Amino acid sequence: MSLEKSHQDQCEVYCYDEDKVSRVQALMASMDFQHMMKAFKVLADETRYKAAYALTLEKELCVCDVANIIGVTTATASHHLRLLRDMGFSGSRKEGKMVFYSLTDDSVRQLISAAEPLRGEKRVKKDKSAML
Repeated sequence: MSLEKSHQDQCEVYCYDEDKVSRVQALMASMDFQHMMKAFKVLADETRYKAAYALTLEKELCVCDVANIIGVTTATASHHLRLLRDMGFSGSRKEGKMVFYSLTDDSVRQLISAAEPLRGEKRVKKDKSAML
């Protein structure tokens, strides 16, 4: 990579808009980034995301339902649902021998809803050798 190309995404002169910088810094100072990052971290795992997504579609699901919906073992589903609960994003209740989970934090529901347009469609990888 040439030196020219590596600097195309940088300003050639250092200067900034003091009003904009001050305004944005003031707005950001009141934000709880730790809580926001916690939500993104929870959803960064595909299995947890799928479990949380399933819980946006139904008010409440038992561990076995989630396991079958997302195609994992009940132990795996239970592990990820427990992490969602321990991080404060879902709640659980036991009814006899069944454990039911539901989302308790609307921010997770909002993040999943906001990510919906990014979903895309499954794409089939093309074999490059077949194209030659």
